[in-house]
Amino acid sequence: MQSIRTDQGDQTSRVMPDATHKQLRIATRNCGFIDPESIDDYIGVRGYQALATALQAPPAETVAIVKESGLRGRGGGGFPTGLKWEIASKNKADQKYMVCNADEGDPGAFMDRAVLEGDPHSIVEAMAIGGYAIGASKGAVYIRAEYPLAIKRLKKAMDDAKAYGLLGENILGSGFDFDIEIKYGAGAFVCGEETALIRSMEGQRGEPKTKPPFPAQSGYWAKPTIVNNVETYANIPAIILNGADWFSSIGTEKSKGTKVFALAGKIRNTGLIEVPMGITLGEVINEIGAGCPGDKKFKAVQTGGPSGGALTSKDLDVAIDYDNLIAKGSMMGSGGMVVMDEDDCMVSIAKFFLDFTMDETCGKCTPCRIGSKRLYEILAKITSGDGSMEDIDKLKGLASVIKDTALCGLGQTMPNPILSTLENYWDEYVAHVQDKKCPAGVCSALLTYSIDPKKCTGCGLCAIVCPVSCIAGAKKEAHSIDASRCIKCGSCYEKCKFDAVLKS
Repeated sequence: MQSIRTDQGDQTSRVMPDATHKQLRIATRNCGFIDPESIDDYIGVRGYQALATALQAPPAETVAIVKESGLRGRGGGGFPTGLKWEIASKNKADQKYMVCNADEGDPGAFMDRAVLEGDPHSIVEAMAIGGYAIGASKGAVYIRAEYPLAIKRLKKAMDDAKAYGLLGENILGSGFDFDIEIKYGAGAFVCGEETALIRSMEGQRGEPKTKPPFPAQSGYWAKPTIVNNVETYANIPAIILNGADWFSSIGTEKSKGTKVFALAGKIRNTGLIEVPMGITLGEVINEIGAGCPGDKKFKAVQTGGPSGGALTSKDLDVAIDYDNLIAKGSMMGSGGMVVMDEDDCMVSIAKFFLDFTMDETCGKCTPCRIGSKRLYEILAKITSGDGSMEDIDKLKGLASVIKDTALCGLGQTMPNPILSTLENYWDEYVAHVQDKKCPAGVCSALLTYSIDPKKCTGCGLCAIVCPVSCIAGAKKEAHSIDASRCIKCGSCYEKCKFDAVLKS
């Protein structure tokens, strides 16, 4: 392992001497390098120096630095953070709020949890900086109760910061007061949307509201409120310490800095990575991720979780940033990347993500509440072999209507997995409805199992594991499957040691 010096003073980032040198750690700069439960460790890597620096300058100067840095929200929408802070700072009110969205609900995503567990003080410091910048004296972290370790460490960080005079009343003798409370979420995906999150914090049903007014104008208890996610806040101290020019020099023209991704699925190197904006998809998949295991062929990657879309092998040269991913029918989202190989069925994948969003809809608007159910029914019909070309046309038309008419981001992006797979894997949909076949061999209703008599040794293992006893044959003689009784569970296919069981 080697170490390289970064532009963050005494802090260093250790990188492996292989493809991981393509990573650049800003949001996760302290994770794994300091004791997250030691405020002294955090102070030892220049912790709370950014807060001290901000308190010595006018609040507007801090807002300007964040705005000039080009930092955009890392929670999915990518709204310019500095602009949001500027709007809230100019709104006059007797009370303002800084809210941290730690309600991480995407399947396979754990970026925010990792930062809260590995570097909780960076969030505390960033929220205090934001509070000073916009004129807020109160903050709240909305976190799902399923993150007990993150909650424990965050609470300790808050207590220690208060004991050191870095949180609470008269911070560092500046006359600035700022305190943070924790609000617990019950795991509703829709509460990742800022207005639904705010309603939940107020004790109401977690449903989105129409905008405007935006939370920066009228949010928590109808007061100006900033809602940023964990990763967005984690960048703030580094930006204040190193300057706007330093941060804006990283990334692309419209997407500055780095992004944390959670690599999951059919990929050799799974886990969290942090890379500069503008890195290509191929570098992430083939170099940092080391490709698909078992020498399988890469097929697609779902970026942006259930709200994103599938990118294919022809997109490997695409530079990862907010605008490029949207142009490809996907989105950055909070940073989930689910990799699929040649054995995955894209129609089934679209149904999987839709099943999730259908269950997570709050039900407030008709396009999302009813539309998601209708989309799922059509996909279920196609994957069961009962679909038609007319169903594919209905699927595309309904998905487009929902995208244009749903109330909030959950409903508006829900059709993305369908639309992107229709665009890139049209032939798979056609195969399901016309040929009644699943090219990837995933949709069980469209599969047929048989035994190759030339390969079968008559070991009988397939007959032993068959739950419906539809496999017959004498010992040491070729066996056969009664297709009329086969329930297509695939047990025989998985257990055969001689590749004699065929799936088609």
